[in-house]
Amino acid sequence: MTPLEILCITAAYLVGAIPFGIILSLGSGIDIRTRGSGNIGATNVARLLGRKLGILTLLADIAKGFLPMFAVARFLPETPQKNMVVALCGAATVLGHMFPVYLGFKGGKGVATGLGIFFYLAPVGVLVCLAVFAGAVALSGFVSVGSLLGALAVIPTLWFMAEPHWKVALAVFVVVMIWLKHYQNIGRLLQGTEKSWRKKE
Repeated sequence: MTPLEILCITAAYLVGAIPFGIILSLGSGIDIRTRGSGNIGATNVARLLGRKLGILTLLADIAKGFLPMFAVARFLPETPQKNMVVALCGAATVLGHMFPVYLGFKGGKGVATGLGIFFYLAPVGVLVCLAVFAGAVALSGFVSVGSLLGALAVIPTLWFMAEPHWKVALAVFVVVMIWLKHYQNIGRLLQGTEKSWRKKE
């Protein structure tokens, strides 16, 4: 692997580590890490600071998943391992969001950043995942269930779309990491203590 390729992967991690939820909430006087769910992602920002900042956080986190892969795929010279480098940039981006160096490696759950990666891998396939997410949330009442099942849906979607193996492998990695970061939500779901979006408590 060339120094340029290593630099691209490192840069992808550093972009992924940018805590947009915290940056966008700076003027509010609220530390989103100590309020609500304590998560730095769009859902907690929206809950604490309103829909506008929540949407901005969502878009920023999606962009930081998509743009590093897009930039590397477009501007990196063609080499036999270019697809592997693009995939590693995607993996580095989501790891940056989940374990950001700027926040002592305590970050978010990676759903929005993962969505940005999936937009790069198969933008049409994302529609299937969003449909699964919406249906799961509507039926269960839990955003976490929608996030878990929506993410999981990307793997068979890419497979049935006959996407390259490197894309499927990256999707599997991202989905596994998202599920691991949701371990507390999964535990609460199993115990029946997860909060539903239908309840205002």
